[in-house]
Amino acid sequence: MRDEPSARPVTPADAADAARLVSFGLQPKLPPSRDAEYAALLRRHREDPAFARLADAVAAGLGLIVLEVSPRAGMAVAAAEDSVFAVRMGDYSRRAAADSTDRFLHGLAHLAVAAMAFPRPADLADDGYIGRITVNGVDAFVRQACRRLEERAQEQGENTDPASDAPGLEAAWRVWARRSATGATKDARRLTNSTTGIVGKAVAFLVDSGFLQRTGDEAGGTYRTTARYQLQVRDLAGGAAMAELLELGIVPVTDGTASLAVPDDSADLDLVADAGLPFHSS
Repeated sequence: MRDEPSARPVTPADAADAARLVSFGLQPKLPPSRDAEYAALLRRHREDPAFARLADAVAAGLGLIVLEVSPRAGMAVAAAEDSVFAVRMGDYSRRAAADSTDRFLHGLAHLAVAAMAFPRPADLADDGYIGRITVNGVDAFVRQACRRLEERAQEQGENTDPASDAPGLEAAWRVWARRSATGATKDARRLTNSTTGIVGKAVAFLVDSGFLQRTGDEAGGTYRTTARYQLQVRDLAGGAAMAELLELGIVPVTDGTASLAVPDDSADLDLVADAGLPFHSS
């Protein structure tokens, strides 16, 4: 019985190409359509299984999780917690705000952006879907949710004015409701610690990370989602904060302007199982 021919040995050139592909993946604002070498390496990843395994191994060795390799998203990677490339939300929020309450509000802003960007489960699952959000729209969504939470607390006889450092999503939203939307400057410029200032910092971070693209200046700034952001939100959709938002029974319905629909208690609407987002099934 003849032995199967051995696989072609990996050459230094192969390793260099694999590392090059990973390096492209670490440039989230570079679309494959704008770089011929990037597009060629993606094609090789798709057509050459041995090269694909090598590139994936290089990524894994750097502490990167490969979310997708495709012409639409490029080599989309997320950093594991112990990766040198990890950008932790805590690090971001400490840079964005010195106050612990403000850092909590920055996390809420990111949660609201994700919910507004993909308002239905089908949107999150559809590779061709492009979400659109505005800074003012995200702020309006959270403020409407605040009113819903206050109504619920009053109905249940709960304290409607918790300490500002109290944990929990509801406490954060109540703090948000008390914060000025733009600040108190004479020319109505938004201050960095106003709620629209906090949302503005959050979306600027997402733009720098290749998750959003700015499309205009209306409503405090308009943005569209990228394929990478959709992949990231899918990956995070089962998180505890998303699950807590789901339990509130608040449904964002949005074209970027932030209308908010509260489900009728009498309506026969089933929450989407394990969606981790404030969605109802269609």
